[in-house]
Amino acid sequence: MYRSTTIGLRFSVLLNPFKNYKMIFSKIIPTVLFALFISLSVVAQENTSVWERVEVATAAANYRNVIAGDFTGDGVPDLIANAGRVTKLYVAPDWNEIVLEADRKIDCIHSEAMDVDGDGDLDWIGAQYKPGWIFWLEQPDEPTTQRWKYHLIDDQVIGTHGLLVGDVDQKGKLDLLANSGQPGGEFPYSLVWYEVPKNPRKAKQWIRHVFAKGDAPGLSHYLGVGDINGDGRPDAASGAKGWKDDSFGIGEWFAWWEAPKDPTGVWKKHMVSDKQPGATNIHPVDVNGDGQVDLLASRGHGQGIIWFEAPSWKEHVINPDLVGPHCLVVADMDNDGDIDAVTCAKDTKVAAWFENDGHGNFKTHVINTNQAAYDIRVLDMDNDDDLDVIIAGQASQNLVWYRNPAK
Repeated sequence: MYRSTTIGLRFSVLLNPFKNYKMIFSKIIPTVLFALFISLSVVAQENTSVWERVEVATAAANYRNVIAGDFTGDGVPDLIANAGRVTKLYVAPDWNEIVLEADRKIDCIHSEAMDVDGDGDLDWIGAQYKPGWIFWLEQPDEPTTQRWKYHLIDDQVIGTHGLLVGDVDQKGKLDLLANSGQPGGEFPYSLVWYEVPKNPRKAKQWIRHVFAKGDAPGLSHYLGVGDINGDGRPDAASGAKGWKDDSFGIGEWFAWWEAPKDPTGVWKKHMVSDKQPGATNIHPVDVNGDGQVDLLASRGHGQGIIWFEAPSWKEHVINPDLVGPHCLVVADMDNDGDIDAVTCAKDTKVAAWFENDGHGNFKTHVINTNQAAYDIRVLDMDNDDDLDVIIAGQASQNLVWYRNPAK
């Protein structure tokens, strides 16, 4: 029986009191006031529905990733997250913690879930940023009492910030997409996809295809997948934050790559916009209901949620205020048939969803404040036929989910 239900922020000052006061008034206070102003302006837009908060875990560690799914086969979604170099399963509804992997001390920046070995249950995939490391944990027959076995996927890509599952080669099985965002290693500034080997339990690593070789520079982040040009083949999109961390000045872009007939070859790059400081997330989706695939994006190391209208990629603003919307999900949050968006800003510390009127006009709804995030997912956690919001809070050091009040 197939059990999957997944759909994936001084010492030197103390030496001089005068400098201390000067710094407080010239830097800290304006920064705090700015963040407070942004938070209040966002909250003021809309906060009429109460999203019940469910606390899953808190720890003196940064939760940078979370994935939701029925990992125990009881029909109720559970959570898996990595924090403090330990990967844990949180079993619903009491959220009992079970350590899945701690021996290797892997610090995962992102994760995914899929049935890797085809045995009908969900396995877990994690990625370490640097040194690059992608691996999967095999779910055993008794997921709460038996050890989840570790398997390597790849250790040759560096700067893997984004993982995404999708049927890239259209063979009816899920593949895995990832990025190699750092300038070093064998595949610098590249995007890759992996085929699952015929016998993944015994394979030394997965089959790697570098589809964007060296043309994704500037510290790329997350990936999106979908048929962007309407030729029936899944294409891919990504963004590179550039900005303060890009000494070469080759980031700050959103782009998409056109898949050829043979997806194992090199894909053609199309620039969407090269003036996007802090670009991180981009998803192919029909935003305005005209039958063409647009691109919905966030500047997670900058500011703002936007969308690009196909085919000219005209930019539209969804929310200009949120600072650090590092995570982004696109989904129908109110069950009205069109695609909405959800984020949690790691700097502004506001979780919000953006209601689409079906024509690409959005209204901001605040889910909660004083909540930071690095990763976000949506799934029907309480089986009431609407999508709830799961957040891995890096700066908040918590793992929470919010119950959708929609009826």
